[in-house]
Amino acid sequence: MAGDARQDNQILSTDLPISRAYEAFKRVFDFILAFIGLIVLSPLLVMIAVAIKLTSSGPIFYRGVRTGRHGKFFRMMKFRTMVANAESVGGTSTAETDPRITRIGKWLRAHKLDEFPQLFNVLKGEMSLVGPRPEVEEYTRLYTPEEMAILEVPPGITDFSSIKFRDLNAILAEADDPDKYFAENVLPTKNKLRLEYVRNRSLWLDFKIIFLTLRAIWQ
Repeated sequence: MAGDARQDNQILSTDLPISRAYEAFKRVFDFILAFIGLIVLSPLLVMIAVAIKLTSSGPIFYRGVRTGRHGKFFRMMKFRTMVANAESVGGTSTAETDPRITRIGKWLRAHKLDEFPQLFNVLKGEMSLVGPRPEVEEYTRLYTPEEMAILEVPPGITDFSSIKFRDLNAILAEADDPDKYFAENVLPTKNKLRLEYVRNRSLWLDFKIIFLTLRAIWQ
């Protein structure tokens, strides 16, 4: 089961040529920036944690199972923005009008602050700062042979699809069935953008995506 996050549940795909120097540098870069980021942001993270605890019952963090590199499952960390039993009372796609979202959760989602705990995933080597956003097994098990290449690189906190669909919650709010709309209209475009990154990844492209992400957030 995906929830076990076990190594033996893996999706296999064909290896892609990757520069060892690029991968090594990127891992060091990821670790250093994630470590510094957690230290610099620690006062804000503590305040958010306290606000979550005071305004709703349940844990501070949401640890959802996602499909990582080579199909290995891992638990992606976020600040909890929904009610504690959200997964048992609704789908995996969330519109901004979803009643499961808490009051503080709406604010965190609007400013992308719920994503900050993923810096811990980066420290552990489960994610990178830049890379294809990880999906749930519900979607990755449907990947075409071409899309399986997405799982050949570490998933990331941000990528082209994150920038293009930065207002995804608002988009899904207009859909009668958010899960169906996501699967049929959003996911195919996301995967095309993910494949574009996988095929052209480089340090230059990583820096470009970080810049575009910061610009999108401030806008």
